[in-house]
Amino acid sequence: MDEVNDTRAVPAWFWVVAVLALLFEVMGCVMYYTQVSADPASLPIDQRAMWDATPTWMVAAYAVAVWVGLAGAVLLLLRHRHAVTLLLVSLIAVIVQFGGILVVPRLRDVVPPSAYLGPIVIALIAYGIWHFARHARKQGWLR
Repeated sequence: MDEVNDTRAVPAWFWVVAVLALLFEVMGCVMYYTQVSADPASLPIDQRAMWDATPTWMVAAYAVAVWVGLAGAVLLLLRHRHAVTLLLVSLIAVIVQFGGILVVPRLRDVVPPSAYLGPIVIALIAYGIWHFARHARKQGWLR
């Protein structure tokens, strides 16, 4: 099958969702870079307490979540089947990263209850992107 006919087999909404996934992952990378490049001394006291309580493994999971997620979103746009695997790794890293809020007592003590909504929404979006990639693979849209 040639490339023109192969592309027509993919519905237009695939491209819309794939671009939105890419934008979400880019936003995550920007937020990650902003966080790791910030000077902790310049943060407000409540944010500084969260910074000090965050273990290195959570920051590493954050890096994996966003950078592997970005690679997965790019592969999704390229319609490559390995997008599914990378997006699953990203989803697992998201769960590990945000799970730290629940398992690290020092961090749990400084994170307000209102701060749990953001991680839940991000995890649900990451799951949705991975699920979409799985659906695309099952439909034969990924090579």
